[in-house]
Amino acid sequence: MNTFFDEKGLALFLSIPRRTLQRWRVTGDGPPFVRAGMRRIVYRREAVEAWATSREYRHRAAEIVAQAEAQT
Repeated sequence: MNTFFDEKGLALFLSIPRRTLQRWRVTGDGPPFVRAGMRRIVYRREAVEAWATSREYRHRAAEIVAQAEAQT
């Protein structure tokens, strides 16, 4: 069964402002979202966890290498 976060719930879960989630939806930097209605955005918990895992690094150098590989 899918569990969903609304924008407010995900912002609290990630400890970030709601405005950051709104900006990420425009830039594509954030987790995938589902438009559940004209004005309703939700996020699947599984998608959020996969998005966070893909941004997990052991140290800054590993992050830099991953970013460089993504650009090529």
